[in-house]
Amino acid sequence: MELYFSPLACSMATRIALYEAGAAARFVYVDGKSKRLADGSNYLAVNPMGQVPALRTEEGEILTENPVVLQYVADQYPDSGLAPPAGRNERYKLQRWLNFVTSELHKLVFTPLLSPAAPEGAKAFARDKAELRFKVLDDYLEEAEFLLDRFTIADCYLATVLNWAGFAGIDLAKFPHVQAYFQRLQKRPSVAKAMAEELALYKEEQARRQAA
Repeated sequence: MELYFSPLACSMATRIALYEAGAAARFVYVDGKSKRLADGSNYLAVNPMGQVPALRTEEGEILTENPVVLQYVADQYPDSGLAPPAGRNERYKLQRWLNFVTSELHKLVFTPLLSPAAPEGAKAFARDKAELRFKVLDDYLEEAEFLLDRFTIADCYLATVLNWAGFAGIDLAKFPHVQAYFQRLQKRPSVAKAMAEELALYKEEQARRQAA
C-alpha cells in the first residue's frame, strides 16, 4: 500500500491506523500548497480533488476520502481490532463516530478555522458551531475511554483532528473530558510515533517554504 499524505493533515489518521495494525506501507509526501509530490509530479493525477489522504491498494486502485481509507485499512487487518466486523451493531457505532468527526468537526469546524482563505464570517460561524459539538463529545467521553469499547479507526481520526485545536484557537481545557482523552491518546505508541514523525516533517516543510 501507498499512503499519500501531508504532514499533520487528516491523512495522519491513516498513518496511526497503519502503525496500530503493524502494517507495511510506503508513505508518499504531498505538498498541500503546490499539489506536487517529492519527485515533482502532479498529485492531481492521483486525486483530482488535491486532498489527502489517498491510498493506493496492492491492486493499484486509488481510494480517497478519509473514512473510506481508514475503513479499508482496518478491514485489511481484522486482527487489529480497528473496526468491528460488518453487520454488527458496533460497526454502525463506528460509522456514527467517523461521520461525526468528518462532518461535524473536521469540515464544519476546523476547515474554516484553519483555512487562510476563509472570511472572518465563516470563521465566526465555525467557532459558534464548535461549542455544541465539543460539548456533545465531552459529555460522551465523561464515561468512555474510547469512542467505542476499544481503540478503533474513529479514535485515529479524532486524535488527528484534536491535534489541530491549538492551531485553530480552540481551548480544549474548556472540555476537560475531551482534553483528558486526547492526552491519553497522545501516549499510545502508534499515536505518539505518528505525531512525532509528522511534526518533524511539518517543521521541515515550513522551513523550506520560508527559505524559498
